[in-house]
Formats: sequence, C-alpha cells, structure tokens
Amino acid sequence: MRFRVRFIAETEDVVQRLRDGMARGVLSFPLTSLRADGGLDLESYRAYLTGQLAAAPGSVTPGAVFPACGTGEFFSLNEDEYRAVVEATVEIADGRLPVVAGIGYGWAQALRFARIAEDAGVDALLVLPHYLVGAPQDGLVEQLRRIAAGTRLPLIAYQRGQVSFTAASLRRIARIPTVIGLKDGHSDLDRLQRLTLAAPEGFLFFNGAATAEIQARAYATVGVPAYSSAVHAFAPEIAGACFTALRDGDDATVNKLLRDFYVPLVELRDRVPGYAVSLVKAAARLRGLPVGPVRAPLTDPGPADVADLEKILDDGLSLVGAVRRRTA
Repeated sequence: MRFRVRFIAETEDVVQRLRDGMARGVLSFPLTSLRADGGLDLESYRAYLTGQLAAAPGSVTPGAVFPACGTGEFFSLNEDEYRAVVEATVEIADGRLPVVAGIGYGWAQALRFARIAEDAGVDALLVLPHYLVGAPQDGLVEQLRRIAAGTRLPLIAYQRGQVSFTAASLRRIARIPTVIGLKDGHSDLDRLQRLTLAAPEGFLFFNGAATAEIQARAYATVGVPAYSSAVHAFAPEIAGACFTALRDGDDATVNKLLRDFYVPLVELRDRVPGYAVSLVKAAARLRGLPVGPVRAPLTDPGPADVADLEKILDDGLSLVGAVRRRTA
C-alpha cells in the first residue's frame, strides 16, 4: 500500500510539472546529432541541447523536453544510441524541466526502450505509433495496458498515422493509472473535441500536428492550447515569439508570423516526404547548430530547397526582430 501511494504521488507530480510547463512554453523536441558517416555524435548533441534549453533573448523557456521522438529520429536509433541520448538529456535538463522520452514499435520492444529510459531517470514516456499495421480499438488499448504493466513511468499516448482512439477507448486508456495524456497528430478537431469531453478531469492533451503553430489557435478552441514546436529545434526566437503572441492574444503578430514564415515553411515541407524532419535539421545547420545529416530512409534537402529554406528562415528572424523593436 505504501508503494502504491508513493507511485500515485510520483505520477501526480509529473502531471503537475507537465501542466506547469505547458503553460510556460512550447514543448521542445530536440534533434539527434549525427556524424557525416551516420554515427551518433553525442558530444555535438550535448552542445546542441545545452543551447536549446537555455532561454535565448526574446525566447521562452521550453515547458518540457522530448528526446528521441519523431524529430529526434527515434525510428533510426539502436538501443545503445537511445540510451546515450536519453541519459545526456536527463543530465543536461538537471531537473529544471520534465524529460519525456519516446518509445515505440510493438509493446515488447517499447518496453525495452522504456526500461532504458527508466534507468536514465526520465520523468515520463511518449508512446509513439506502433509499427506498420493497423489495429482495432481493443488492440490499441491492450498495447498501452501491456506497456503500463511493464514500467512505472507515466505514459502519454500519441495518436497519429494508424493510431486513432475513439472516445470510448480514450475513457478506457484514461483508467490505466499511469496513462496521463494524449498527443494528437490527426488534426481532426471534431474527433478531438469528443476525446477531450470524454476524458476525466486533469487528463493532459497536446497538439502534435506537424508544424503545430499553424493550427495552435484552432486546437485551443477545443481545449488543447499546449503544442510541440519543431521550429524550436532551430529557431527558438521564432517559436518563442509565436508562443508569446498566442498566449497574449496578439492576433496581428500571430497572423504575420504565420503568413510570412510558418505557411511558407509548411509549403516547402510538403514538397518531399520526410521533410518534416529533414528541413528542421537543414535549418539547424544553416544556423551553425551541430546536428549533422539525417539517416536513411530520410534524405537531406538539395541545394534549391536549402536556398528556399534559408530565405524563409531569414524572413522569420527579421520578422521577430521587428516585433521586438515594436514592443521594446
């Protein structure tokens, strides 16, 4: 009984820390630094992440950090690389903000990663969509039950791709004591509203749409204001300016950022499959950040797309500079 009380208290503490962080800043999904030959470059990752978690001038402090997730190329990391990335993240975060590591594939493999993350000292886990196959609702619920049975860490389910929960299934997974939230990447706001209404009080929801700022206002209307920001991985100043404008109801600034930076970025992203990660890494390299290339099956953008990306990035940074001067 004493263990159960402590277990529940630990979960509740993580939920509160995440809720506080979600109100304070964007959710940061760092890139994983790789060498030119494709190997993990841990020292570069440490330098990169240290900069990411420091509040840049005019930026906002991230509300939580999610290493080895989609933007961090979880799908291409072996277990030793995953361990190194997660341990480094926990060390650098040093308790200042929650660390939520990605896990995935089938439940058995997900638990192998979960145990590594437990040993590293992370606060919670993001359960990425399982591999390849579609599944019925009973299977999606059972997947989370089996993962929850094998780890003490709180779990956030991620619905995207072949994973999509009904309201009835949401109620079922919310009854699993360590399932604390849901990240949504489908952007079906009608369905998402039904999920938020079906959830118990205190259940966490996250906007996980690709380039989430584009839909942040729409998500907020159904009670999901917190969002992950891929832009934070290479331009925390831009991500911070957008978060601040959204928080303050500064629609003019939000519209300007969307029109002149985010929409062109999304249009470029949509040119090639996998650019949701590849362009983020390319933008980070343009800024001199030590992240290296992507791993196959992703490909780095060619010169023409990099030139377009550089212009979009320059426009975004110039816009943020103008916002700062106007509000100084």
